Amino acid sequence: MDIETVKERAGPREFGPADDMPEEYRRAATRMIQFHANSEVMGGYLDKQFTRHAPSLDRKLACTAKVQDEIGHAQLLYRAAETLGVKTREEMLDELANGEGKFLNCFHYPVDSWYEAPMIDFFVDGGAMRRQATLKTTSWTPYAHAMDKVCFEEGFHVKHGESILKELMTSSKATRERVQETFETWWPRILQFFGPTNDESHHNDFAQDVGLKTATNDELRNSFLNMYVPKAEKYGLEIPEYPRIFERDDGTMAIREDDLDWDEFWTISKNDYEGSHEQIGTRRRRQEAVEWVRQSMDDWEASGGTTPQAAD
Repeated sequence: MDIETVKERAGPREFGPADDMPEEYRRAATRMIQFHANSEVMGGYLDKQFTRHAPSLDRKLACTAKVQDEIGHAQLLYRAAETLGVKTREEMLDELANGEGKFLNCFHYPVDSWYEAPMIDFFVDGGAMRRQATLKTTSWTPYAHAMDKVCFEEGFHVKHGESILKELMTSSKATRERVQETFETWWPRILQFFGPTNDESHHNDFAQDVGLKTATNDELRNSFLNMYVPKAEKYGLEIPEYPRIFERDDGTMAIREDDLDWDEFWTISKNDYEGSHEQIGTRRRRQEAVEWVRQSMDDWEASGGTTPQAAD
């Protein structure tokens, strides 16, 4: 199949492993799914720290379950990417550990307190839901199938984060002020979660032409604003003056894109931010720490394996 045929046929869940896809499509889809899978891994590692900060056993259990979900999502997505035949799962994981794999901007920043939990679990995961819901109709069927499970579980994560936010914002005045300060730090990062503006995006047009994406970065960002500005205000958070938000003629909200720090965003996108080095280094050390498990499994498979015997 040539690329022009792909563009003519592009539609929801149109292509799969049985189709002879052109190299240009397979590489673009692999880049997109690998980026998503890497983001699930790095988001899971960032979330892991909330288990330590969580104030109760119930919260710790919920945080642990969320981390397990995120790592599971990554495995599903790496497998979906493998169906394109460009890279193996091991190659993609090695690229992430070596600092070559790219992932979402919000997961390059360290987290230090429980006040940051709703910023990730409510706002960032809420943004992820806006993006992932559109990917259920992507043209690469294994990716769309993975989104069915991912979106179902992300819905619980958003509710988990909303519950934390509600709890904090109905607590003491000092706690509410601390949450507001944290929100003001994270708000610009969250708005950049959707990627560069359409005119600065290198991959958006092609991804839409071949049906991999069904919404632009600007459309997703504006959709998020319309849904989450009212939610933030509902719980007593004050939207920062900058970046400026304005109402368009149709009554929907948009943002003054120039108010965002795009220099920092592009530095992060190259894995060259100070936090990037810390997060990637942590990931690499953990991968190296369990290398012996993978080696043992490889050795067992190479030997033909044996059936475990029941204990007496």
